[in-house]
This record gives sequence, C-alpha cells and structure tokens, in this order.
Amino acid sequence: MVLLHVKRGDESQFLLQAPGSTELEELTVQAARVYNGRLKVQRLCSEMEELAEHGVFLPPNMQGLTDDQIEELKLKDEWGEKCIPSGGSVFKKDDIGRRNGQAPNEKMKQVLKKTVEEAKAIISKKQVEASVCVTMEMVKDALDQLRGAVMIVYPMGLPPYDPIRMEFENKEDLSGTQAGLSVIKESEAQLWWAAKELRRTKKLADYVGRNEKTKIIVKIQQVSTWFNTSVSFVICFQTDKNLRC
Repeated sequence: MVLLHVKRGDESQFLLQAPGSTELEELTVQAARVYNGRLKVQRLCSEMEELAEHGVFLPPNMQGLTDDQIEELKLKDEWGEKCIPSGGSVFKKDDIGRRNGQAPNEKMKQVLKKTVEEAKAIISKKQVEASVCVTMEMVKDALDQLRGAVMIVYPMGLPPYDPIRMEFENKEDLSGTQAGLSVIKESEAQLWWAAKELRRTKKLADYVGRNEKTKIIVKIQQVSTWFNTSVSFVICFQTDKNLRC
C-alpha cells in the first residue's frame, strides 16, 4: 500500500493508504471526503462546546437581541421550551446572543465535552505523528459518537435551525462563512505531488511506480476558477521600428 501524507497548503492534515493500482479519480474523491468529513467533525465539536455551555440555538429572529428588545417585539423561543436537557437546565447567559442560556447540568455537560474530546482525537492531525491513517469509517464513527451524546443530553432533539442538528441532517448552510471556504468540492478536488497534478484519468502507480512501500506527500486543493477560464493572450514584441503581435 502506498502511504499518502495529505496536506492543505503546508499544513499537515491526515494519512491515507491506497494500492498503487488505485484509480486517481477514486483516490481524489476519497481524500476530499475524508478532508471534508474532518471539517464537519470540527464544526460540530465547536458548536457542541457552545451547546454544553449555553444551551440550544435561539430562533434566528431573536439572536443578538437584548431581553428588552425581545420583550418589546413579543418574541418567543418556542423550540427552547421543548428542547430541555436531561436532568434540567442551568442558566448561563450567552453574551454573544446566539444560544438561549439554558445549559445542561454539570453531569450532562461532561457527557458532551468528553464525547467532543474523543471525536477530536479520532480525526486529529496528531494521528499523522502516530502513523495512523484516517478513514471515512473513522470519520463516521466520530460523527455517530457526537450524535449519540446529543441524543443522551437532548432526548427531545434540537431546534431545526440549530447548526448541530443541521450538520447531522446534512442541511448546513456554510455560504458566506470562513468554514465554507475551507470545504473542497469533490468534483473540483485536485491532488498534487512533486509539483505535478495527479490527473484523475490515471492510476496512482503511473506516478509513483509499482513500489507499494512508497510514502509520498500530496497536497489537496480545489481547482482554481482561474484554470477554468479560457483566456487568450496576445504576445507583442518589437523588432526595429515595427511592433508585431
């Protein structure tokens, strides 16, 4: 098996294994899925840490408003009244105004936090140092653990607009966000090695040879729109007194 150390830019991401006979179409998609899957786990972990501290997401029309503004506009958090954590809640105001402040009790809070740490460890960049390959099965396992913890703490579920629920249902809207810029579309993913694009129409062995013990560093990126644009260049040069193009 060829060992691929996948990077984004100069930043280490994860290890991937594949036979030299693997079609690069398949390998590129696989690398993009693991890369994006790790990002999904990271986004969920970040939001679940906030869930543990400040409870569920407020309705979009209530976020960022003061208590006086909410009262004046006669707004009501109906989902917040339904989505009560197991064992009751403890009020802890969210200064950012995104979550309703009805946090889980300490026991349930630790369920969320412990699971978050375990999920982070599964997809951690430290797995590279430990020579552990990250697979989609491992990513799915991390997602399942996170989903299970949320179900334990919030058996009634989360509001449909809570980013955690949206992530689990694959309905997340990342448009206009920094997180969205990090995602690589599978159809536009590229792998590069030794300053060469590993073209999807070829096999891995076409580039690295038949040595199955080869280890290479590949960089994953999304096809730049610059490369998708047909541009014609006219080169002009001057000879004596005449300008020719």
